[in-house]
Amino acid sequence: MFTLQNVKLAIVGLGYVGLPLAVEFGKHRPVLGFDINAQRIAALQAGHDSTLEVEDDELASATQLRYSASPAELAGCNVYIVTVPTPIDDHKRPDLTPLVKASQTLGKVLKRGDIVIYESTVYPGATEEDCVPVLERESGLTYNVDFFCGYSPERINPGDKEHRVTTIQKVTSGSTPEVAELVDALYRQIIAAGTHKAPSIRVAEAAKVIENTQRDLNIALINELAIIFNRMGIDTQAVLEAAGTKWNFLPFRPGLVGGHCIGVDPYYLTHKAQAIGYHPEIILAGRRLNDSMGQYVVGQLVKEMVRKRIHVHGARVLVLGLTFKENCPDLRNTRVVDIVRELREYGVQVDVYDPWINPVEAEHEYAITPLAQPEAGAYDGIIVAVAHQQFKAMGAQGIRALGKPEHVLYDLKYVLEASDADLRL
Repeated sequence: MFTLQNVKLAIVGLGYVGLPLAVEFGKHRPVLGFDINAQRIAALQAGHDSTLEVEDDELASATQLRYSASPAELAGCNVYIVTVPTPIDDHKRPDLTPLVKASQTLGKVLKRGDIVIYESTVYPGATEEDCVPVLERESGLTYNVDFFCGYSPERINPGDKEHRVTTIQKVTSGSTPEVAELVDALYRQIIAAGTHKAPSIRVAEAAKVIENTQRDLNIALINELAIIFNRMGIDTQAVLEAAGTKWNFLPFRPGLVGGHCIGVDPYYLTHKAQAIGYHPEIILAGRRLNDSMGQYVVGQLVKEMVRKRIHVHGARVLVLGLTFKENCPDLRNTRVVDIVRELREYGVQVDVYDPWINPVEAEHEYAITPLAQPEAGAYDGIIVAVAHQQFKAMGAQGIRALGKPEHVLYDLKYVLEASDADLRL
């Protein structure tokens, strides 16, 4: 087993998770940043991060970080941190394809004594049950004899400039006590908030997957309350503000639940639960409710349009925002697409405007061609779906100016005052 000083580090996957991690390590030690996307590597070598997670000047400050799309260069490293995405497929099942492919790539360069640390969100057991066999098969080496593993779940919050890699406490683990200590010491080099060494890889995996499952269930509760209060004619935000005056009331808000974590992680846990013969009731109920919110929002909008005698079929509706959260370009698992698809089912012409996104990515991922600029006075309905700072700056008057004289404004994200919108969640 080598020492911390002998670590030759590689970060495998340079997306929202891997790049900030690579940059922080690159300020302290030599690091190879690897990604299979050659265009991504070229952009980073030119000094710019298209995800906007890392500013250009901060990217330049990682003076010991180099980039490559060549798997052969990984052979010069001995510790690998895997930060590839772990999405779900169209049937809500875990898709481990990126994780398996990354493991195959590493297995081909793995040497005696090497350590592979996974950060990707998985179900408990995935590292040792799904990834390790791939590493063994590709390398011809034996787990915990010739090579070792660790797991340290990512806690990146895209677009959040306050909670960064270094300021969020890190959970670490290793496949042996000695490896666990080395993995923990490695992360302690950059994590100012400190680390928590879990007793096993499976515990660390479980801890990660329940973090966002808990958040998902809390949001589902608030979404259900919003549906109830809307039927009663009570403003949900006013209720939450009143309840929030109690010290231990949790400040969750209703809305669409998408993104690479909250809308995905619970399915990893429920998949594993069902595999061992247990059918999770509460977790899946929360998922069903949150996944239905796009349909609910459109139903509310259509009812209000009918009430105002606006003909729905053939109407034009503008959706402001497509990303899964405000002030970031991340389109992964955005549930705004549920609104767009549901509106189209009613025969509505839907325009989407989002100043943060890459139009090519929106077209590729969701077959949505976003507007360069919305047309003033053109819309029968407007939905503020994402609370981007640009939409807040427009204010009620600026947003209303996009609608026809008679239109419906649905403020899904509480961007406006209650009196400025026709509908709120």
